[in-house]
Amino acid sequence: MRAADGDPGHNDPGHPGLADLFARPLLETVWRRRTHRVSRGATVPAGSMSYRSPHAPRPLSELEEAVLIALTGCTGLTMPDRPFDDPRDGKPIMAKPNMNMAGRTAGSPDNAQSTHFFLINDTGTYFLRRLDPAPGTPLDATGLVERARRAKVRVLDHRLDVTEGLRDFPAYLDSNRFLSNLPGTTVLFPVIDLSHQYINALMYLLTQPDDARPTLVDDRNFYRPAGVRKWVRDGFLNGDLKLPLGALGPMRTQIEADLLLQNLMLSAEAMGLGAWIHASINPQIALGDPKFSRAYGQMLGFSFVTPRWRLPDLWRWHVPLPRYAALRSHPVGLTSPTGEPLIQAACPPAHRTMAAAVDSVIRAKFGPGGTYGDKDVFARIYKEAYGRRYLAEASAYEDQVIACTRDICTYIHDTHGRFPAHTDAIHVPGVWLQVHHVEVEYYEKFFRDGLTDAHRRHGAVWDGES
Repeated sequence: MRAADGDPGHNDPGHPGLADLFARPLLETVWRRRTHRVSRGATVPAGSMSYRSPHAPRPLSELEEAVLIALTGCTGLTMPDRPFDDPRDGKPIMAKPNMNMAGRTAGSPDNAQSTHFFLINDTGTYFLRRLDPAPGTPLDATGLVERARRAKVRVLDHRLDVTEGLRDFPAYLDSNRFLSNLPGTTVLFPVIDLSHQYINALMYLLTQPDDARPTLVDDRNFYRPAGVRKWVRDGFLNGDLKLPLGALGPMRTQIEADLLLQNLMLSAEAMGLGAWIHASINPQIALGDPKFSRAYGQMLGFSFVTPRWRLPDLWRWHVPLPRYAALRSHPVGLTSPTGEPLIQAACPPAHRTMAAAVDSVIRAKFGPGGTYGDKDVFARIYKEAYGRRYLAEASAYEDQVIACTRDICTYIHDTHGRFPAHTDAIHVPGVWLQVHHVEVEYYEKFFRDGLTDAHRRHGAVWDGES
């Protein structure tokens, strides 16, 4: 972690903990990275190694949480450094695939930045709004805390959890239920909106050279063309090059959440905190899937779409009767308690049709104020006049690409009653990161090399303990 101007020495971090973090070698942190599951105040039932903490749980400070929140958000601007032309024939290559130009601490396919985080602690459960990157803002204690406060949207006035008597499977897995999401811990829970990048990636796929554009077929409908017959007849798609919709999966968009979680864990380790990536509450339970809400409640309260059962669902999706239609329900959005839309998938009901959803992705990229519509952003990325030249010279999606994508997306929704059909609009990896103050005495008692100097010095450096 470094200050925004690239040199933490140019900024007074305003806190000894931040100063220690800026000075800590990355390779040392990576090499010493280990999971520390036992938080301060926890009890470990483990036979002769059982342990009961003499301490009360101690939540993270506001600054400690603010560092973690900053690591989930935007950290500056990315660099469009792709080729514009195919070197074989000089034809233009679609060189404007990005969904966003703001970058984060981890990579993302087409910079979709589709991962949203929830933060869970003793005071409630919060959606973390991604703030615009603030170039030149120093990573000092005051700035970090202020931005963290602006990012947090409280969606629950309590810790997201099930009642104590329901902590067994399917809510929690095995031993996790004894150490996960305990009082005093902070949990970061990733949720990924796949829908926008699913549309964008389809368009990117259809920008391949002549004879290399695949024919999308539906492996849940006898491998029939997925709304693209006319595009095969016209020669736009290669009828001999078939690609099943099921093979697309989540379009690799889910990878960014894994990378962000690793960055968060390494940073927590460097701060001398305990960190643990592990199975979350069952994602369907956590989001409020109607299949589980009667037993567990609304939880985060996502809105779900349940496709109307039709006879072909029997062989397409193995849903035998209308009363089992909820087997194919999937989350499509989340609204704050005050009515603010926090997550809206690019599909009905947020859009009247899938054609309208595709058009919304195009507007977000190329319309007024869109990703490629703000010249000032590219002036901040490139030197001299190269930003203007990039916008003028790099190609965008051709009309045929957009029209073909509309047809594919419309086919998916009309045929299967939801979009996407072969993956969820909002995907939950099923893991989360718990960060906490470690139970120092436990690790000192049982392990030869259980703590780093960062763990041992954390109380003095971050919390002012003697």
